[in-house]
Amino acid sequence: MRHHAIVTFVLLLLATSSEAATIRGVVRVPGPGSGSSSPGPSNPYPGRASSMRASPVKRGAVTDAVVSIAGPAPGLWQGLANDASASALRGGRLAQKNQGFVPRVLPVTVGARVDFPNQDPIYHNVFSVSPPKRFDLGKFGQGKSKSLVFDKAGLVNVYCDIHSNMEAFIVVLPNAWFAQPDAEGKFTLPPLPAGTYTVRVWHPDLGDQTASVTVGENETRDVELSLAP
Repeated sequence: MRHHAIVTFVLLLLATSSEAATIRGVVRVPGPGSGSSSPGPSNPYPGRASSMRASPVKRGAVTDAVVSIAGPAPGLWQGLANDASASALRGGRLAQKNQGFVPRVLPVTVGARVDFPNQDPIYHNVFSVSPPKRFDLGKFGQGKSKSLVFDKAGLVNVYCDIHSNMEAFIVVLPNAWFAQPDAEGKFTLPPLPAGTYTVRVWHPDLGDQTASVTVGENETRDVELSLAP
């Protein structure tokens, strides 16, 4: 508890510092950026009298993008980003809901714990064969939840071995300086010390792009990042 209090205080102190620099901008995607929908198949769990229809998956949605600072952040900021207490603050939840994963894309820092609650009235399974984190949580029913700590940076593709339409992406990042755009593509990264950074945008359907951004003390730098199929 004391560790959490210290980390939170230092983060707030740095965020309000007059020397803090801000990188913000907009992510552009093809079309209106709302994504196209592909319906999921009706996929009942074997042995049950009832079934449920999977929610359509929106592909290309700008809100599925992840904007981050590539590599570890410098100096004291690196120490905070790699501290287990700070990482835990940027953990998350990947729910099974309407026979899909919600959210579809979940960015977290190395060391973060992710919960996997089942909110559906059917059984689900959660597994991955991705090198950064191979796991199989087994089958569990509604109201049950399991969790894992993600201790290595990289992309983790998550599936359900009961329902083949279910897929999600956990993006495990080496530092806590990341953001996801809103419906208009706008984002703001957490405050940084002045310097030159490689800003990366990644999207599960549209690949990734990088840009070098130099930002000074007490300065806000705007950047536009475009993604194409």
